[in-house]
Amino acid sequence: MVKIETYCARDVFDPPTYFQAVKVTGAQTILFLSGQVAYDPKGQPAHRGDFAAQAREVFRAVKAQVEAGGGSMTSVVKLTTYLTDMRHRADLLPVREEFFGKKMPASTLVAVAALAHPDWLIEVEAIAVL
Repeated sequence: MVKIETYCARDVFDPPTYFQAVKVTGAQTILFLSGQVAYDPKGQPAHRGDFAAQAREVFRAVKAQVEAGGGSMTSVVKLTTYLTDMRHRADLLPVREEFFGKKMPASTLVAVAALAHPDWLIEVEAIAVL
């Protein structure tokens, strides 16, 4: 049975919004999710110019991909989030909390010059264990 333990070394800052480290033992399956973006039903960027709506759609897609692989959001052990504008960080936090609660898995947040389409404002990749 998979066991997911979160921790932070005693001499490392433990932020309130994510875990510094995740230890996984007994995993049978690892899911690696490609970067998820906000697509509309025709494969075009959804919610153009609306960061919160794009973020919500991105995390909905992460959730759907993890569940399709047999897991749940508690199976996610690592997220990497790419923003085209770090000023959206404040808008990101409440949306992430809708899907992960107050404390997320191990996480990295990066500002990038652009994503694959100029209308995408956020992309999230994830690793989950089952």
